[in-house]
Amino acid sequence: MSDPRTNATMKHGKEQHALTNGRLLARNVVWNLLSQSAPMAAAVLTIPVLIAGIGTDRFGVFTLAWMVLGYFSLFDLGLGRALTKMVAEKLGRGLEQELPNLVGTALSLMMILGLLGTVSIVLISPSLVSHILKIPPEIQRESLYAFYMMAASLPFVISTAGLRGVMEAHQRFGKINVVRTVIGLYSLIGPVLVLPFSRSLVPVVAVVFVGRLVSWAIHMVLCLRTLPNLARGFAIRTELIGPLITFGGWMTLTNIINPLMVQMDRFAVGALISTAAVAYYTTPYELVTKFWFFSNAILGVMFPAFATSFVNDRERTALFFGRTVKYVFLILFPLTLGAVTLAPEVLTLWLGGDFARQSTYVMQCLALGVFLNGLAQVPSALIQGVGRPDLTFKLHMLELFPYLITAWFLIRGYGITGAALAWTARTALDLVLFFWGGRQILPECKETIRRLSWGLAGTLPLIGLGALPLGLAWRVAYLTVIMAAAPILIWQRILGTEEKNVLLNRFVNAWSRRFQHRAVAGLAVRTAAEATQSPLG
Repeated sequence: MSDPRTNATMKHGKEQHALTNGRLLARNVVWNLLSQSAPMAAAVLTIPVLIAGIGTDRFGVFTLAWMVLGYFSLFDLGLGRALTKMVAEKLGRGLEQELPNLVGTALSLMMILGLLGTVSIVLISPSLVSHILKIPPEIQRESLYAFYMMAASLPFVISTAGLRGVMEAHQRFGKINVVRTVIGLYSLIGPVLVLPFSRSLVPVVAVVFVGRLVSWAIHMVLCLRTLPNLARGFAIRTELIGPLITFGGWMTLTNIINPLMVQMDRFAVGALISTAAVAYYTTPYELVTKFWFFSNAILGVMFPAFATSFVNDRERTALFFGRTVKYVFLILFPLTLGAVTLAPEVLTLWLGGDFARQSTYVMQCLALGVFLNGLAQVPSALIQGVGRPDLTFKLHMLELFPYLITAWFLIRGYGITGAALAWTARTALDLVLFFWGGRQILPECKETIRRLSWGLAGTLPLIGLGALPLGLAWRVAYLTVIMAAAPILIWQRILGTEEKNVLLNRFVNAWSRRFQHRAVAGLAVRTAAEATQSPLG
């Protein structure tokens, strides 16, 4: 007779492997990429129209309102990330029956905390609009209403992240990415459609607010379909609060610090220079940080995979980590080199000569920072996924005060270019600290870090050469040479034997299928010709 415990263990092992299957993870990464590609393309078209329609001051306020909303999302106390990690961990251990109570408790807490965040934003908005930010008096009233609407959406924004996290822990990326795509397009196109009727911030923000409500409702329906028993679990279970708050508390501290380092530069620009300068700084920032949609697409899938695999198979976790670093590097490097080399032309074509003169150096510097930060996000996801958010917070604290002091002096001395320099210097320190932390958590990743060090030693000078103020023809020629040589170097020095075999097999299979299709088509043609020539034809 078979042992029931042995059968259960085998079943659990198969379920865990299914959640970290390479093909499933790759397919989900593709889903993430597709869901962000359409909004990214739409942003290129709609942002210039929106700036022209509402003006740089209103657009600056619009981006600042978004940053306030993002910063106050820390009122979830880290429960969104904690929920994703704990759901993935329970799936890895075969404890699916515990999920409804866990998810219901987390979502209930997130809604309550979101309401507290709404009240906080409403209370500070008058001071922000009237005194702290240099907003022109003629648009202060509509700016205040814009902040109020952003505040009202906070509970839904916070709980939507929790709902999405539950689906991601189950590796159900297909449907949630369809929703993300539709809502993302709506949030970009909707404000532009308002412009023929009004150039005020109020209807522009109202359109975005409605989109957030619709997104929340759809995610709730999808989550209930994934966990049918969840409707009975929408109550706060006191015994589950402790584990959620313990993990989430460290995440909250990280969420307090991280926006200070990622977004405070724009507030400093607005306070020390002007809201118009915020637009000149934020616009290239928004362009180059879109590169993160590649790394975020990968890490959104790998975060729950790290949590699920680390429970029982650390060698598998190390394999995932190494490949994730490699793929993020291979994706971000050519994008960064292209952005640095062609920054003046890109800004001129997109936003005009004035923006190009003001923002070229900013874009080049920020592009390098995005490259470094995208790599640092991999060990950050690992550290959090295996349950050490306290280490993330401690590493950020080492960066915070040196960065704030550096940013203050550089912004005062060099304006928005100084802000970009300070931000990029911080990302370099971020990279070093987080890979050190990743090695402490997972010593098996030592070889990955060594390879990355050599890779950066070779590629950072190439990026620097791309920023030289040469003629367009020289820069295009340089970019062409590097891009032509890159595939050879990748094949010889970066890809492993297994990865080469996979690519070769797919290439051979693709050509084999193409040859078979041609052979079948040729046989059909010959058969038809013979039938036509036959007396019976």
